[in-house]
Order: sequence, then C-alpha cells, then structure tokens
Amino acid sequence: MEAAAAVARDIVLQPVGAQGPDPFTASTARITRQSVAPNREPGNGSGQAREITGSTPGLYGGTRAEASCDVEQQAAFLAADQGKTRAFAEAAGIPEANVGDWLRGLTPVVLRADARVTNHGYRGGRATAFQSVLQTGTAVLVDQYGSPRVRCACGNPLRTPVAVREGIHQGDPWDGFDPDRVVVVRPTATVVTSLVIVNAADSTWIERRTGSDGDADREPDVAPACDPDECALSDAATPDPVTPVPSSPDPATPAPVPPRPVPSDPPTSAPEPSAPDPSGTGGTDTGTEPPAPPSERYPDPFADPPTDPYPDPQDVPPGEPPTVPDGELPPEELFPAGPMPDLPETFQG
Repeated sequence: MEAAAAVARDIVLQPVGAQGPDPFTASTARITRQSVAPNREPGNGSGQAREITGSTPGLYGGTRAEASCDVEQQAAFLAADQGKTRAFAEAAGIPEANVGDWLRGLTPVVLRADARVTNHGYRGGRATAFQSVLQTGTAVLVDQYGSPRVRCACGNPLRTPVAVREGIHQGDPWDGFDPDRVVVVRPTATVVTSLVIVNAADSTWIERRTGSDGDADREPDVAPACDPDECALSDAATPDPVTPVPSSPDPATPAPVPPRPVPSDPPTSAPEPSAPDPSGTGGTDTGTEPPAPPSERYPDPFADPPTDPYPDPQDVPPGEPPTVPDGELPPEELFPAGPMPDLPETFQG
C-alpha cells in the first residue's frame, strides 16, 4: 500500500517530442514548429492546477488545413495488435470494436498550455495509468467535449487527472515550466461542433470543425475579443472567490420611503378555533419562506474534479468493489468543477 501511494504522488513531466514510459505506439505526431504559449502572469505560488473549459478559444492551436496527428496511422498501429487494441479501449472507456471509428471522430490540435492528464502506458499486456504534465506544443487528439484523449507522440489514451496533493514532478522541467501555470481541461457540458484555435503560422484565429483533420478550417464568424498572441488562458481559469463590496448610498439622493400599510377591516366575529399550526410559529406564520443564503459565486477550490464522460476502469483495483457510483470521481479529487449534466459513458462511434 505504501508503494502504491508513493507512485500515485509522482507526476511525470513529458516534453513535446518525448514518448515517455511504455508508449502504446510509435509517434504519429506531425509537429513542424513549436507552439507559442500566450502571455500570462506568473503563478500565485499555490501549486494548484487551474481549470479551463475545453471549448475556451486559444486553449489549443494548430496550422490551418494541417492535422497535428496522423489519425489513420494511429488507427492502423492499434489495429495491428489486438492486445493493444483491447488495452487501449479499456483505458479510454470505449468499446473495443469502435476504436478506429472513435479515433476518426477526434480532432487533432496542439496544446497552448502545460496540461495535467491521466496518461496510460502499455506494459505486460495491459494499460498502466500514471499522472503526467504535457508540455505546451504537444500534439493531442481531443473529443467532442474538448478534452484531450490521445497523445500523438506515443499513442497513449488520456483521461481526466486525479488529485495529487504535494505531487513530486519526475523528469527534467523544460524552459518556462511553472507548476502554478499548469491547467486541467474541464469537459464541456454539451457536445461542441467546432473549436476556435490559434494558427501557429501567423497567430490568427481558426475555427476547426470537431472530428475533422483541418480540411474544413475557416475564419470564425465571430472572432474572440482577445488577440491570439495575448489571449491569457488564466482569464478563463477558476478565479479566487471575491466578496462583493456594497456600494455606499449617494448622500444627494434621499432614501426611498416605503408606503404606509393600509389597515384591514377588523373581523366582525371571532374566528373559529383551528387545528394546531404545523409551522411551529404559533399561528403567526405568513407563508413566506426566509430568503435562502446566496450561493457561492465560485466553486470550492477543493471540490470534486470535472466528471470524465468516459469513466476510467483503472480507478477501481481488480477484485475490490467500487467505493463510489459509476460515473463519479473519488471524493479526494482536487480540481473544482461546477454542476455538470450526465454525459455518455462511451463514445458512439
């Protein structure tokens, strides 16, 4: 148990081109240039990854009409090895027979921020999960919820990261690596039909249809308000709670005077005795509920992480009953998430 806990605290740093431990396949990445990360302020020193919704403009980049990953080659690599196909499908949470079609439904892009994920290597005939940080510029395939699902440099299936408090980073940090600037991609609440990404060639906006390889790229009808080179991903992250300060009344404006209540006519006869008041107010209950306390403006920073549309079979050790219902994440998860509607447990290929 102690050894397993120690491994769970490791977070493997994975540079753009490095395959990493136990790759599923050879690289299918088509990276011709390094992606440039947007300008962002230094971290706050909390060490906590920030959430960004998968449809956030500028979260991903690419080159117009050019796929960052060879999807057909990726499908062929897996189809050539039935054992890898089975292990890949189990780790990805999809039917084994639909692996090829599922891959073709993903969208090739590159990360524009260092991102935390649950990665899966292939060892001993099965998928082995580990936590990792993927460097900015990494080629990935994302699903219809905007979540990274495959790392193209190694063919590994990716899932939502799990909580790692005081995690130990394994590997050599790259230039510009800052643990406080690492992001976690939150799946969108509904299926998205396109992603607005940054063109690495000229820093312009591209709208890429999900499930396409870039052949249908076009300029967005409505461009994001921020400039692609300066679009700060931290603006879309979960901010710190802010308590609104009530404004001071204007001394030149008199306070409104409430209208004087009009007395009702007195009863002409004594009321009939009634049954005991169930409200416990002694018959004085007016039927008006006290106002509910205002909800928190922002989620608890230690709330459960976003719900992964594809539950990870690695979360429950073999031979042990699950401790939480299917589709939910363990209570010790780190990353916050707002309420999310039910999402399909498997991708319909």
